[in-house]
Amino acid sequence: MIALGVMIRSVPTSHDSLLSRSKVPAVTLGFWVIKIFSTTLGETAGDSVSMSWLGETTTTATGWGYLIGTAIFFLPLLLLVLMQVRARRFEPWLYWSTMIASTTAGTTLADFFTRTLFTKTVHLDQTMSYLLGSIALFTCVLGMLIWWKRSLGSVSVEHVHGSRAEWFYWSTITFSQTLGTALGDFTADSFGDSTFLGLESAYVLGALVFVSALGVVAGLHRFSNTPRPVLFWAAFILTRPLGATVGDFLDKPIDQGGLDFSRPVATAALLVAMTTLIALIPQRAAARN
Repeated sequence: MIALGVMIRSVPTSHDSLLSRSKVPAVTLGFWVIKIFSTTLGETAGDSVSMSWLGETTTTATGWGYLIGTAIFFLPLLLLVLMQVRARRFEPWLYWSTMIASTTAGTTLADFFTRTLFTKTVHLDQTMSYLLGSIALFTCVLGMLIWWKRSLGSVSVEHVHGSRAEWFYWSTITFSQTLGTALGDFTADSFGDSTFLGLESAYVLGALVFVSALGVVAGLHRFSNTPRPVLFWAAFILTRPLGATVGDFLDKPIDQGGLDFSRPVATAALLVAMTTLIALIPQRAAARN
């Protein structure tokens, strides 16, 4: 996160960069479908590394596996963002690979804050840890958007042109992905042992909360004059905890309200589904305003 912030400050806003083509996709229904799959994939992939491979759900867990997992994912994320910034045009495979790296790193980083730093170091209970993590990360997302707005005048995806705007874009996305994991965990945890259609699953109820919230955003888009960038970032943030709760529902043990699918198998299946969607759904670069 610090590295991304340093690069934002150091990237020049040259004449060439300001005239560069958009390398982010237009916001269409297909974009949102692929985005939700990517966030669900990021949750199961992050859990596969930190919880399954590094043992954070075993009796030998130390809590530091989440930080190690973040380090494992952060380097590919940084390299992919650099490739995205240096690309000459919108490349769907590169863009969505970067998105997956962002959401996976966000999963492990959020878990480090809420499951290790706050609980083992500050000795907060899990619910309070989820809440404080969500508040802190929401503040980071809001701060990044304000910094971006003041620096370049707009946070609209139609204005993501030039390397500095792209660094702001990907930094904001990474913070929002991290926020989504903490917020999804907090929401599911708040439902406790509640049931839905006979299922003891707080994850299903959590997912329904975020689907409802996205419905409100869609309604505002259709029937109000709410600024479109505000609605875009609201929807972008909300799709992440939706994916997180769905991912947790797939791979958490049955006695915790999940389906107990193998995390690596669920990750592989989601990767195949997402790859298919990227190949089949038409995508284009966002039009420049």
